[in-house]
Amino acid sequence: MKALLIESEGVSRFTDVARPQLGEGDVRIAVRHVGICGSDLNTFRGLNPLVELPRIPGHEIGGEIIEAGSGVSSAYQPGRRVIVLPYTSCGTCSSCRKGRVNACRYNRTLGVQQDGGLAEEIVLPAEKLILNDTLDPRFLALVEPLSVGFHAVARGRVSSSDRIVVLGCGMIGMGVVIGAVARGADVIAVDLSPEKTTLAKQFGARHTINAGTEDVGARIVELTSDQGVDVAFEAVGLPETFRQAIDLAGFCGRVVYVGYAKAPVTYQTQMFNLKELDIMGSRNATKSDFDAVIAYLETIGDRAASLISKVIPFAEAEGALPFWDKNRDVLKVIVER
Repeated sequence: MKALLIESEGVSRFTDVARPQLGEGDVRIAVRHVGICGSDLNTFRGLNPLVELPRIPGHEIGGEIIEAGSGVSSAYQPGRRVIVLPYTSCGTCSSCRKGRVNACRYNRTLGVQQDGGLAEEIVLPAEKLILNDTLDPRFLALVEPLSVGFHAVARGRVSSSDRIVVLGCGMIGMGVVIGAVARGADVIAVDLSPEKTTLAKQFGARHTINAGTEDVGARIVELTSDQGVDVAFEAVGLPETFRQAIDLAGFCGRVVYVGYAKAPVTYQTQMFNLKELDIMGSRNATKSDFDAVIAYLETIGDRAASLISKVIPFAEAEGALPFWDKNRDVLKVIVER
């Protein structure tokens, strides 16, 4: 069968791979839609330290059941649509023992630490699949990235009394915006792209700031009467935005890092203490985050289409990563088969 392989930095091509074997408890999936993630793009650009090349990318996956192995519930019938939970958990590390399986020490995300879903078929354990015949098939590939944003909102303990800032309105940042708006928070969305900040406003952000033409710090002072925000979310992955999140958070505020910087970050740490900040990392998402996003997408219906920038046929998938690499303002590229 065919799969897309990131062979080396800047090179993606189709390759023939063996059809995966179906074991006990497994389900064979015909992959229909795969979202291209920023981590896939960084892998293509040679900037993802978690990936060893060559690698089949793709962990934002929607598909259709072909067959189920022995021991699988009769609910997993051929033709039913599924959303993939692309993470693994060992069950024994300290994270898993605390019930935070999304941060398993030994996690191997599809398309990152192991080959992913940009192939004609994949085989996965049934417990890694969420059945859903309600959403438009294209929207199944939106669930995972939005769930990462929803998880960050949960980590930040966002409530209706909070004013928050989201640095970066890519797909993860949009998940933060949407998840925070759903909790009733007052959201300020920041990005270099006017298209992305406009979309953030359409999905409920009260204020937007263009980081390329406006002084972000000065605007936050203005919008918060110099109090700073209750929660600052970093969803860019640059040292300067890591530091900026600390600056924008108010006293006794919270900072949630969703992106991760590809270079060392140097801080003046006094504000950690003077503001008595809660500084948190956020990783992946949980099943409950997926369920919350699915419920949200079912509520908004076809409005979710505005989150998809471009759909590329599977036969043309060799061009998907080069396209996004040259068009950085694009929010979401989906490969469709």
